Amino acid sequence: MILKGSQRGGAKQLAAHLLKVEENEHVEVYELEGFIADDLEGALQEIYAVSKGTRCRQFLFSVSLNPPHTESAPVEYFEKAIQEIEQSMGLEGQPRAIVFHEKEGRRHGHAVWSRIDTEEMKAINLPHYKYKLRDISKQLYFQYGWHMPRGFLDRTNRDPLNFSLAQWQQAKRRGEDPRLLQQLFQDCWAVSDNRASFEQALKGYGLYLAKGDRRGYVAIDYRGEVYSLSRWLKIKTKALKERLGNPEALPETKAVKIKIARQMTEQLQTYIQQAKDQFKEALGPFMKRKRTLVQQQQVKRNQLKQKQEERWQQETIQRSQRLPKGFKGIWYRMTGKHKAIRIQNEAEMERCRIRDRDEKQHLVERQLKERQTLQRQIIPSLKEHQENLLGLRQDVARYLELGGKLPQTSPQQDFSREKLNRDPEYTPER
Repeated sequence: MILKGSQRGGAKQLAAHLLKVEENEHVEVYELEGFIADDLEGALQEIYAVSKGTRCRQFLFSVSLNPPHTESAPVEYFEKAIQEIEQSMGLEGQPRAIVFHEKEGRRHGHAVWSRIDTEEMKAINLPHYKYKLRDISKQLYFQYGWHMPRGFLDRTNRDPLNFSLAQWQQAKRRGEDPRLLQQLFQDCWAVSDNRASFEQALKGYGLYLAKGDRRGYVAIDYRGEVYSLSRWLKIKTKALKERLGNPEALPETKAVKIKIARQMTEQLQTYIQQAKDQFKEALGPFMKRKRTLVQQQQVKRNQLKQKQEERWQQETIQRSQRLPKGFKGIWYRMTGKHKAIRIQNEAEMERCRIRDRDEKQHLVERQLKERQTLQRQIIPSLKEHQENLLGLRQDVARYLELGGKLPQTSPQQDFSREKLNRDPEYTPER
């Protein structure tokens, strides 16, 4: 189970992110512990209010829990991981929230703790929390017999195409695969040995070298998107400077964007829109099936929830009726029968809780398999789209060199159906 944590503020923003249904097919606030509020935003705002009595700005500790996509992780696996994180970080007894997300047939979790110790009114220090999370993650892989990523065993074997959250979000905004995008940059770097050759390699994909507003070296694509070279190449600024020279000699970001905008003629924009419409049409039936499936799954979950709540109420009444009141109740307390019945009720209540949890887990697992089946049908179209995006970059780069004019041939001869499937901006519905 991959664990990634961060100390942060922004209670309202984090709550909005965790509850975002646009990016997740199912969102479940699984637990709110240690709060007065019964909703996630209210709970995190409570932590913020308490933190105002201190000078701490990063009053939240947020951890994402991602099991391997090939494995099924029941709720108790997440609960155990969260418990171990608490013990390792010294966060036992702190208010916490647990949220589950599901999308594309996969389930992952988020846990958020308050760092504020209300007795001493100061933030709990979390030294070396990244190393601690890595160690816990390794233990979980061993414990459940999961295949461990090579980078965990030897850092030199880490996947060079791994990307950060910021990179993933940037690529997702443009409907691109971050792995393919990172491979593009690394290929351009590998075939160049100076600034001129690197610029030429980038231009082949519709990218232009520029001086960043905050970063020394950036690349800008034909849509005006800015990419940090040190981030996407995983190279320090010093190494970039050795090969590319002084960044002050490069054109500024604003100037490059203006130049690209002037070359983006109406004819070229029409071509890009055709690609967008063609891909949207190809993926439309899959997206309709996905929406229908998600709606049906949500109905079944709501039905199970209502059924369990009604049954729990009935069972609670039955357990309470076992404890007599009045003089008989006093006699039961004196003879010890009251304690025996209470212990029996508590044990029965725990069994019922586990029963309900397992019922829900079985439903979720069944629905995840249904969603995975649909996703396997969608993946070929998505992969073709992502690969075609690279080709579209090359096409647009050539047309920009021609002043934004397309070759004077008929559309039927110039563009195959595969080319029209390329989409620079369309993001598939999630």
